[in-house]
Amino acid sequence: MTTQTDVITESREPGPSGQDQTPAPSATRGGESKRSIEQIALLIFILVPFAALVAAVPLAWGRGLSWLDVGLMVGMYFLGCHGITIGFHRYFTHGSFKAKRPLRIALAVAGSLAVEGPVVRWVADHRRHHKFSDAEGDPHSPWRYGETLPALMKGLWWAHMGWLFDEEQTPQQKYAPDLIKDPAIRRISRDFWLWTLISLLLPPLIGGLATMSWYGAFTAFFWGSLVRVALLHHVTWSINSICHAVGKRPFRSRDRSGNVWWLAVLSCGESWHNLHHADPTSARHGVMRGQIDSSARVIRWFEQAGWVYDVRWPSAERIASRRQVEATDSDDREGVKEAA
Repeated sequence: MTTQTDVITESREPGPSGQDQTPAPSATRGGESKRSIEQIALLIFILVPFAALVAAVPLAWGRGLSWLDVGLMVGMYFLGCHGITIGFHRYFTHGSFKAKRPLRIALAVAGSLAVEGPVVRWVADHRRHHKFSDAEGDPHSPWRYGETLPALMKGLWWAHMGWLFDEEQTPQQKYAPDLIKDPAIRRISRDFWLWTLISLLLPPLIGGLATMSWYGAFTAFFWGSLVRVALLHHVTWSINSICHAVGKRPFRSRDRSGNVWWLAVLSCGESWHNLHHADPTSARHGVMRGQIDSSARVIRWFEQAGWVYDVRWPSAERIASRRQVEATDSDDREGVKEAA
C-alpha cells in the first residue's frame, strides 16, 4: 500500500512554458492565482475574527455570553472541524475510506463551513504539501527560511498564516483532478462564498430566534461565528506551523512532523501529526493508548452505520513497521484496540 494518494504523481512541477499543465480557468473558485480582491477578503476574514477572539475574554466577564452562545460556538466549531479533518483531509485528500454519495456531499459542505477555502483548492494544496513536505515545493513549511532561530520564527509565521497571501502555486488540475471531475464537488467548491455566508449567518439566526431579540442575535454572531471561526482557523494553521516545528516523533517520516498532545482535542485528532506523515492514508492518527482522536471515532460510527467502507484502519504490524524504535507488541495492539 502506498503512502501517497494515487492521483499525486512524481512528475516535476510544470515549467514557465506551462506545457505540462492542463488549463482549467473555470474549474474551481480561485483557479491558479489569487486576485487582489480575494487577498483583501482573506485578510478581513483573518483579522476580524481574530479581533473578536482578543475581545472575547473581557466580554465574557459581562453579560455577553450565554449557554446558547456556548452551545452554538462549540457545535459549529466541531461541525466545521470534523468537516475539515474527516472530509477535506482524511477522505478527499488521502482516501482513508470510501463514502456513500450522500455522505460525500455532506462532508464537502461541512468542511466548507469551516471557512478555510474551497474544497478543491484545500485538497490540492495539502496533497502538494505531502509530496514536498518540509522541502522545496512545500507551500507552508516552517523550515522555509532555514534552521536558525530568526529563520524559524519567520518560517513559523509563514507556515501559520503568511503562505495564505502568496500567489497560488498549486495546479489544481494536477493535484486534484478526481475532485474536478465530480460535478457536485466542483459546484460546492465554486460556491464557497455561499457556504461562508451560511456558516456566519446561521448562529445569529438561531440566537435571534431563540431569544427573540437582536441582542441575542449579536452575541450568537460574536461567539458562534467570529470567535468560532478565529479559533478554528488558528488551530488548523497550528498543524502546519507548530506540528512541523516541535513535538515527539516516535514514527519514521521524511519530514519534521511531530505529535503535539495539547492540540489533540481542539484539532479533532489532527495534532498526532507524526503518525499521519509516516502513514498518510491511515484513517486514525492517534494510534497509541491515550491519544484522543475524535475524527477516527466519528469515522468508526460512520462505518458501523454503513455510510463508509474500505476504511484504512492501522494494523499492529503497520504501526510497528513505522516506529523509530522497535515497539512492543502490547503497545501496538493497544493502538489498534483504540482504533477499533
